[in-house]
Amino acid sequence: MKKLIIAIDGPAGAGKSTVAQILAHRLHYNYIDTGAMYRGIAWKTIKSDVLNDALAIGNIAQDINIRLYYVDGKTTVFVDGCDVTAEIRTPEVSRVVSEIAQIKSVRDAMLKLQREMAGCGGVVMDGRDIGTHVLPNADVKIFLTASIKERAERRWRELTEKGFKVNLEELEQEIMARDKNDSEREFAPLIQASDAVLIDTTTLSIQEAVAAITKLCEERKGLV
Repeated sequence: MKKLIIAIDGPAGAGKSTVAQILAHRLHYNYIDTGAMYRGIAWKTIKSDVLNDALAIGNIAQDINIRLYYVDGKTTVFVDGCDVTAEIRTPEVSRVVSEIAQIKSVRDAMLKLQREMAGCGGVVMDGRDIGTHVLPNADVKIFLTASIKERAERRWRELTEKGFKVNLEELEQEIMARDKNDSEREFAPLIQASDAVLIDTTTLSIQEAVAAITKLCEERKGLV
């Protein structure tokens, strides 16, 4: 039976990465976290001290060596041979990644790499523009969302558990700003694909969301 290409899009904090990883593990598919790729570029941009230089950031995206290793349900991210899995999830990176991801040369570089990664199928890829731009012919398209309040609380719990001191109200404002940037950017904005299934996770558990998507995938397998 053909292995599906599954695209999961949605705003920050909707649970895309968690749901996609569990889904991939359940289906024995590969998981591709495109957000981690942009975070890798943001991390290197900060380290290179070129945050205000779009040309330099574009050059970083062209030259960077990003590798994602998905093993036993967990993704490890390497940038230029260094394990940056934890470093790319800091609030410092979160604050700048959306603006960096708006740069067309950055998205062009990642687009080529992401399509290569999708290869012959058997992948779950999540991001902002997967179903609309990166993999428009994906077999299953999901648009995952949740209320801003719920997304901020999830991110607050995640960061607090990792030892970061963060303000919940500030997180809400940051998520609102990121939503605006992602949905209003000129190139490949965050929008729901016309053929994507909308799943609101505000009142759903992770397992409930995974179960709903798994059911859709099983139904789709019989049609492709």
